[in-house]
Amino acid sequence: MGLEIKIPAVGESITEVTIAKWLKADGDTVERDEIIAELESDKATFELPAETAGTLRIKVAEGETIDIGTTIAEIDGAGTAAPQAAPAAAAAPAASATDPIAKGEENPRASDQAGYGGQPEGGAAAGNGSQSGGGATVEMTIPTVGESITEVTVAKWLKADGDTVERDEIIAELESDKATFELPAEAAGTLRHAAKEGETISIGATIARIEGGSGASAAPKADAPKAAAAAAPAGNAAAGTGSNSYATGTPSPAAGKILGEKGISPADVAGSGRDGRITKEDAQNASAKPAAAPAAPKAAPASAKNEANSQPLTANSSERNQRRERMSNLRKTVARRLVTVKNETAMLTTFNEVNMQPIMDLRTKFKDKFKEKNGVGLGFMSFFTKAVCVALQEWPSVNAQIDGTDIVYNDFCDISIAVSAPKGLVVPVIRNAELLSFEGIEKEVVRLATLARDNKLTLEQMTGGTFTLTNGGVFGSMMSTPIINAPQSAILGMHNIIQRPIAENGQVVIRPMMYLALSYDHRIIDGRESVSFLVRVKELLEDPTRLLLGV
Repeated sequence: MGLEIKIPAVGESITEVTIAKWLKADGDTVERDEIIAELESDKATFELPAETAGTLRIKVAEGETIDIGTTIAEIDGAGTAAPQAAPAAAAAPAASATDPIAKGEENPRASDQAGYGGQPEGGAAAGNGSQSGGGATVEMTIPTVGESITEVTVAKWLKADGDTVERDEIIAELESDKATFELPAEAAGTLRHAAKEGETISIGATIARIEGGSGASAAPKADAPKAAAAAAPAGNAAAGTGSNSYATGTPSPAAGKILGEKGISPADVAGSGRDGRITKEDAQNASAKPAAAPAAPKAAPASAKNEANSQPLTANSSERNQRRERMSNLRKTVARRLVTVKNETAMLTTFNEVNMQPIMDLRTKFKDKFKEKNGVGLGFMSFFTKAVCVALQEWPSVNAQIDGTDIVYNDFCDISIAVSAPKGLVVPVIRNAELLSFEGIEKEVVRLATLARDNKLTLEQMTGGTFTLTNGGVFGSMMSTPIINAPQSAILGMHNIIQRPIAENGQVVIRPMMYLALSYDHRIIDGRESVSFLVRVKELLEDPTRLLLGV
């Protein structure tokens, strides 16, 4: 067995990643530290380097979503890992329950397997030595999936008790309070459940046992990724059999969630993943069949005719359907965190309105020359960012945050901007926005928005902001009370621009008006400061020459 390449921990709150792209093919020769794959989390995209030189053996297909710590590939080294694997495998069946190699005490690879029951490649159970069908019994334990996660729920068994399973075959789906991930078999043999579906068990607890047969499929395993990849385009047939495998037509957890939100059945989606598994990209590209909708109205008259003498049918009876779905643990966590912000902060919102006519006139006059000179358009975000930075420096408590019993004041303005990305709302940060010009802010907004749409934002680019701007107006919101982006103490909500009558110099005129909403933590920001901050922003926006002159 070569060196196993596992998904590294990439952040405290990240528990699963998606293999966005393999940069090296199965069987390729790679060098140490050479980039072999691109991985995507729900927050960032990062690269995976080879940990040693050798031949790459891919174990997880492109597009699959897997949990932290999962083995995704092996690298067969030239004379390092390979000679050690054979003696270990040969010694495993003969090892006694007290043999330190069987326990994993002296085996250098045993620690790498700790997250998956601490089993060496030979399949000997740590501290167990029981035999069944000529092979050892492998105990499978719940792997560590995150620093703060202590228990998981058996969401679904994909293989029944007593079924024969292959090594690395997905046997169950587990849910934590942050993510859903898959559990692969650690050996080939007969599966015995040790936990029931729906049961919540702690990290490290035994979830299943695999009895015997672990050596039978070890030899052809190296070619499994190639066989699966070749078979998938030919109708998703399992490698070497001509029949569908367990994964054919089965969505990954992320894909299943997307299909559920779209109301699309997995049977209507062709899987492009390993063994025909439906990947997240398949789900995102899937669309409901248009022919399915007209079927219901045609069936209704026949049903009404058959039951005319028994019970009446209401006009909308065929549309009164309900669908119940279990809330994902990820959604539960998001909900809990939002409630935590509401409960642990003295959040209050103050409102004002801004006449956007001066900014709109200025943009109309100079936007073409601005774009011609700077290569970027002149939008509203640069005006709001500049105005907010000026006001934050005048009212430093709005730019501060609470840390225990201390108040941390920031003499810089790192402005978080809410951006709608394919995976949801992300909040990248414009660093030292108070030092940037209109051109610099617009270029930074475009750069961060592009990274967000391409799912290329890093964790560093989304952490450390001191104040947040969010624009619900682009979706048509007229007024809202935005929730503070903790640990920040305030957030400014921008809304849509509506032509409204207002009094101006004793006359009623029509002006493009926008409502502004400032949500703030009343523990650190007083009413006088919050209102004065918002009034200052209003003054700067209604007379944008102040921003240029710094007055």
